[in-house]
Amino acid sequence: MLDQKLLELLVCPVCKGELEYDEVGNCLLCHRCSLRYRIENGIPIMLPEKAEKIERN
Repeated sequence: MLDQKLLELLVCPVCKGELEYDEVGNCLLCHRCSLRYRIENGIPIMLPEKAEKIERN
């Protein structure tokens, strides 16, 4: 679980948009950019080149 204060401060590094915390997937999601940012050992990996593209249906 990420600290709520940290979640309020973080934005997508690509579009500066809001991120959604996915507790089950342990990642942060940017729906605007369709990117998933992994969280490793409690630290969000916010590098655009490390983000994974979200598949949209």
